[in-house]
Amino acid sequence: MASTVSFTPPLALASLSGEADADWARAGAEYAGAAFLGGIAIDADSRAAARELVARDRTEFLPDDPLAFIARELESLAGTPIQPAVNVRSATVDPVVDAARVCRDREAYLEINAHCRQAELRDIGCGETLLRDGERLAGYVERAAETDATVGVKVRAEVPGVDLPELARRLETAGAAFVHVDAMDTESIIAAIVDATDLFVIANNGVRDGETVREYVGYGADAVSVGRPSDNPVVLERVRDAVARRLGCETRR
Repeated sequence: MASTVSFTPPLALASLSGEADADWARAGAEYAGAAFLGGIAIDADSRAAARELVARDRTEFLPDDPLAFIARELESLAGTPIQPAVNVRSATVDPVVDAARVCRDREAYLEINAHCRQAELRDIGCGETLLRDGERLAGYVERAAETDATVGVKVRAEVPGVDLPELARRLETAGAAFVHVDAMDTESIIAAIVDATDLFVIANNGVRDGETVREYVGYGADAVSVGRPSDNPVVLERVRDAVARRLGCETRR
């Protein structure tokens, strides 16, 4: 299906575990058109894995009720000039459907995490593990999209045995509207996905300046996202201005 996803400027703030909350999104709203909150573990197994990650000093969101937390964070962004989205991790499908409904009712995008590569998450069947289980991942997308939420997937390139363009086609058929691609060191994977689908393609990894924006836009990306420096106004302003030059969009000042 043709994607209906759009945000202006076409610069997103990518989720940062334990850091990407509503306050973080508000701080970046001057520069970005969308903000992906999370990632948020939403089922029992992924929450247990997140607790293991915290035990080895990783920052994670672990609210008592993750769906209520998502709802509160999204509601607190009402009136903020940024498109909200939520990145969720789950080893089971039903909580993904529940999160989709929360996002739908608050006009937020739902992003299914098939990206995180920590062993604790892979071992329980979520994050990057989902890339190798395309049937299950497509099932997550299909069930979530049935709620009428705008659904997409965060993916990672360079995972052995995973054909990302083919997987993207499968996700589009299942009802995905966008794909958020961590290109790793294979930036040209963006062009392959753009050629294979009508999905809205967000390019991620190393977006810091005009050169990286130019490369991803040249490969056909509809938008780019900033990860680790998403709390750095100097980087965000530089990328925002580069996006405006390359994609001809207005920027907020």
